[in-house]
Amino acid sequence: MAIRRSTTKRHGLPTIVQLRLTPTPAQAEALAAAVQVCNQAATLVSRLAWQHRVFTVLELHRLAYYEVRGQVAGLGAQAAVRAIARVAGAYANRRASKKRAHIFRPHGAVPYDARLMSFNRDARTVSLWTPTGRVTLPYTGRPEDLKAIDTLPLGEADLIYRRGMWLLQIALTLPKPVVREPVGGFLGVDQGVANLAVTSDRAVLPGPVGGNGHVRTLRERRHRQRRRLQKKGTSAARRVLRRLSGREHRMMTDLNHQISKYVVREAERTGRGLALEDLQGIRSRVRAHRLQRRTLHSWAFAQQITFTRYKAARAGVAFVLVDPAYTSQICPDCGYASRATRPARGRFVCTRCGLAGHADHIAARNIATRGIAGWAVINQPHATGLPSARRDRESKPPASTGGS
Repeated sequence: MAIRRSTTKRHGLPTIVQLRLTPTPAQAEALAAAVQVCNQAATLVSRLAWQHRVFTVLELHRLAYYEVRGQVAGLGAQAAVRAIARVAGAYANRRASKKRAHIFRPHGAVPYDARLMSFNRDARTVSLWTPTGRVTLPYTGRPEDLKAIDTLPLGEADLIYRRGMWLLQIALTLPKPVVREPVGGFLGVDQGVANLAVTSDRAVLPGPVGGNGHVRTLRERRHRQRRRLQKKGTSAARRVLRRLSGREHRMMTDLNHQISKYVVREAERTGRGLALEDLQGIRSRVRAHRLQRRTLHSWAFAQQITFTRYKAARAGVAFVLVDPAYTSQICPDCGYASRATRPARGRFVCTRCGLAGHADHIAARNIATRGIAGWAVINQPHATGLPSARRDRESKPPASTGGS
């Protein structure tokens, strides 16, 4: 059985908070110049990297640093360093699939680090680098985000211009809570297309209001609307497409947040852990009818798992991913497995013991059972007295510091 456990950095959990900046017109022009200069520099470095087939940060720095400083007016030293690191990151995971040099949008988000920005937490202001000098801007945000800025260590930030607003998205490190032992067992969650999520407690999520049928109907209607507008191809149709862009993504993101928040709270309330199916590679494994392929390939399985994982880590709830094979065909009472137990898509009837119920609920029960077994394997004792997961982590050799 393949078991995967949630992994986070040992020093804490990463999170993102968003602040809204309120610049004066002159300051807004300086910020716009900074965004354009940094993106221009990143595009230049990207073309050099593609031309010379150099993609690591160190080699790219040697190749492009002085050239980009000379060609892009107003670019500071640290801004050039960040542009080089940004290009290396852009090619890190998608180099093999790219057919041409990566081009950065002139008004795309720009990264800032501790050398390019500084916070005055008492005055609620932030000082940001621009080509014409530093600008000091007041910021606002949600009370919980402002409290996090005041109390937690700050990491890098992204300066974003969106719909007439200047935003600063900052990476923070939350203190890592201790993962509690799941004394009450595991709450299994089965993901699907017909039902977004069904738990081993029979809860069908996201619930009756805005439920699964409504989500599917809305997605189909918006798909037909996009196809109609794309076929029309006029300037007015393109304006409508731009206005509609991102609506479905935002809707699914919100639903996945609701589902993950519910299951984590339920597991925390009942002293249980969370078990989900490891659906990595599902698009290449599952064969679907041509009318169902678009739905399957556009469903946000990975996003729901990611949201549940980090919320569980914040709450100290045990989290495991289990093997999804045959979870909807195995009887959780007698263990009998057969395709004959599925007389219909949403129906389960065990041909040996007679257990009957909704197929997604049966799958969630099997996932919960596999979660218990998987957690026992992860925390299996050893002669060293440490659980296996901690033993493997602490047995790794320390990273080299470059000394002899």
